[in-house]
Amino acid sequence: MIRPLLTAACMLAAAPAVAQTSVDAARDPAKTEVWKPVPALVATPVNAAPSDAIVLFNGKDVSAWESEQGGPVRWTVADGALTVVPGSKGIRTRQRFCDIQLHVEWRSPTETKGFDGQNRGNSGIFLQELYELQVLDSYNNPTYANGQAGSMYKQAIPLVNASRAPGQWQAYDIIWKAPRFSQGGGLVSPARITVLHNGVLVQDDTVVSGKTEYIGAPSYAPHACAPLYLQEHDSKVSYRNIWVREL
Repeated sequence: MIRPLLTAACMLAAAPAVAQTSVDAARDPAKTEVWKPVPALVATPVNAAPSDAIVLFNGKDVSAWESEQGGPVRWTVADGALTVVPGSKGIRTRQRFCDIQLHVEWRSPTETKGFDGQNRGNSGIFLQELYELQVLDSYNNPTYANGQAGSMYKQAIPLVNASRAPGQWQAYDIIWKAPRFSQGGGLVSPARITVLHNGVLVQDDTVVSGKTEYIGAPSYAPHACAPLYLQEHDSKVSYRNIWVREL
């Protein structure tokens, strides 16, 4: 009778160990590790575009652009910058885009005497040629809030004014989600935009109400992917280091 009692005791002693092993397996960190798919490698050299970016302006080459009227770009290229020639019309990319990450550096003219409000360093970056992110010298330059630098023009006021003084280079880093339309032309989802101005968040996943209008309310009409467009607005605004990543 002694041996069976010992065997039962051993079995009882082993039970907690089995339960503990089960608990440990459930807490195994490997259970929540996902190894595939492996993200693609993107090189990020200092002061240069990511390796998977499309470089739209590298300081010299404007072959990615054309005049808004067609034909060659009439803006000037000097010292690594592409500068608006007043009266020459805007320029647009030859390539069409939908969802993108866009990096653009811009500089308003140093001379400000006699210029204020919307007449000082005015230009604009149009996503899909229809939706304007305002470029303006907004350094100590009062104007309507939904028309200052960092605004979605006449729609969304920037969270803060992150503008640098005129003549200094500034940067926009933009995430653009294009609007979606049904086969019948109805709006499925509006455009959305996130913008960092000189590294500061000024548009936070902002819902865009429609195409930019100078007068009247914005609205949507169905369209496909379209070029990026840089506006000529009678001011010698300069651009450099323009690149885009398709998302």
